[in-house]
Amino acid sequence: MKKLTFSLISLFLYNVHAHSQHLTNLAPAGFDVMRENITRGKIDTISYPSKTVGNSRRALIYTPPGYSKKQKYPVLYLLHGIGGDEKEWLNGANPQVILDNMAADGKIAPMIVVMPNGRAMKDDRAIGNIFDSARVQAFATFEKDLLNDLLPYIEKKYSVKSDRENRAIAGLSMGGGQSLNFGLANLATFAWVAGFSSAPNTRKPEELVPDPEAAKNKLKLLWISCGDEDGLISFSKRTHEYLFEKGVPHIYYIEPGGHDFKVWKNDLYMVSQLLFKTVDIGTLSKYTVLGTPASTNVRSAKYPQILPDNRVVFRVKAPGAQKMQIDLGRKYDMAKDTGGYWQVTTDSIGEGFHYYSMLIDGVAIADPASETFYGMGRMASGVEIPFAAGAYYAVKNVPHGDVRIKRYYSSITNSWRRMYVYTPPGYDSNTAENYPVLYLLHGGGEDERGWATQGKTDLIIDNLIAEKKAKPMLVVMMDGNFGSGGIAGFGERSLQLFENELKQSVIPFVEKSYRVATDAKSRALAGLSMGGLQTLYAGIKNTTLFSYLGVFSSGWWSNQPALSNPQYDFMKNNTTVINNNLTSFWIAMGGKEDIAYNNCKIMMAKFDEMGIRYHYSEYPGGHTWPVWRNNLFNFAQLLFK
Repeated sequence: MKKLTFSLISLFLYNVHAHSQHLTNLAPAGFDVMRENITRGKIDTISYPSKTVGNSRRALIYTPPGYSKKQKYPVLYLLHGIGGDEKEWLNGANPQVILDNMAADGKIAPMIVVMPNGRAMKDDRAIGNIFDSARVQAFATFEKDLLNDLLPYIEKKYSVKSDRENRAIAGLSMGGGQSLNFGLANLATFAWVAGFSSAPNTRKPEELVPDPEAAKNKLKLLWISCGDEDGLISFSKRTHEYLFEKGVPHIYYIEPGGHDFKVWKNDLYMVSQLLFKTVDIGTLSKYTVLGTPASTNVRSAKYPQILPDNRVVFRVKAPGAQKMQIDLGRKYDMAKDTGGYWQVTTDSIGEGFHYYSMLIDGVAIADPASETFYGMGRMASGVEIPFAAGAYYAVKNVPHGDVRIKRYYSSITNSWRRMYVYTPPGYDSNTAENYPVLYLLHGGGEDERGWATQGKTDLIIDNLIAEKKAKPMLVVMMDGNFGSGGIAGFGERSLQLFENELKQSVIPFVEKSYRVATDAKSRALAGLSMGGLQTLYAGIKNTTLFSYLGVFSSGWWSNQPALSNPQYDFMKNNTTVINNNLTSFWIAMGGKEDIAYNNCKIMMAKFDEMGIRYHYSEYPGGHTWPVWRNNLFNFAQLLFK
């Protein structure tokens, strides 16, 4: 095992590509056990004058096996936690043993390791109330002591390389926060930065990395790690999410464990073998043991987990099952272990929201660890895949509107029906203002919940309004299922029912219940897939009601002329009226992989023949919610201006 580990890491370090599943991501057994018959480094205590504090301060220093003043060495500054001092690493981890073993195996570059006292005050002992404000402040003061006092002392007294590319800083807990704070704020000094289980002293991500481009250009390695049971993991997670969004290369390493030296010894093992060597940026996302629980999981569920490269790990206990699969459009066979747990890791999955099912002996069910979403004509599981460019639907510190559930009686269906209504920030207080309305329609197999939940409509519109990219508006998300519901029962009759429901029930109810403008220029109609067909049917016929139409992943079916030809005939006979009345007729597709792509292309060719004006847009992703979120984001910016 040790030989295999050595070989694979060597391949990594020298940029030879290996299959990701073969990467060794945990320290092997015995890595921290003292060996016989190997050359050892040396641990010493040093004392250096600190102008910052006003007295002499102590630190431990590890010099590698065979240390010689004839050779110059890179330096790792290794910081302790809030309850420790310069001896915490020595007492808790015996880092010299770990480093000696790795040096003997040829896994690390020969380096000096300095373990200072990160509490920069005259009485720097870890006694009394360690959370006292003066003692906590001393950890921030240490930045000055490190840069102005300790670092020059080391470079004067020891044979070290003194350029940024040969300096690294790492630490655990409070020291992890210090390492990120000091290292990222001083990129002219440190090119290698690592935070292990970083504590709440870690600056907010936008303060840590105010200039992502500088970080991209100057950092050789940025490492963020934490145990999955550590209560401080949220600080590492928020830093990772910001770095991911900004495209700053880094390792986000989640491992089994809590806030203890079992985790930190493993971190030292993993990080030290990467320092002061060529790092293949393309492999950084492979360095983790565990993934991050999906945001779509039920409370406290550890699985599904999203790995940094967007592969998904599914795990469930079903000892009596004979066969289990995950269906994400593609079926993945799960493997059963001796404890009755079934597990599989998928390929890398595209951005955003995806439905999935768990197949137990051929029966499709919702994963009990996932929130459920109405889609595919039933309650299904869903997994949200992080997206670096997904800030437009993220929860931000901006004013937020409301999503209200309203029931109304339909004279068309003679039944109570339900709609979801988004009202913008300030709606309840701005009582003198009448707002425009976007009527937003779901697809087949979904209902009024789709846009509100899977589509993240409220967050998209909140963020656009906050950035002044969209006008404050109401968004009405009605149930578009009529007849037998969904695409299976779709036809002229269900389209007529939809049009009647929209005109005779929904719009009158909205205009009676909410403060909205009632002219055509203050109304928009848009929908995805089946909702796109409903928009084509009811919107084109009623351009005196709607000035804006949005058709997402849809188009009249080319193989059903009995349904589509009357629509084209109407448009041909009313081209001038349609063009004059519509401010925007916006059509969008999810690229060639979108199942509606060919129908849409045929439809637009007919529009071109008739002289119907429209705008066409494509966003890759097929017939999926990531595409439709992007469609809403772009379409909403065109409205009511």
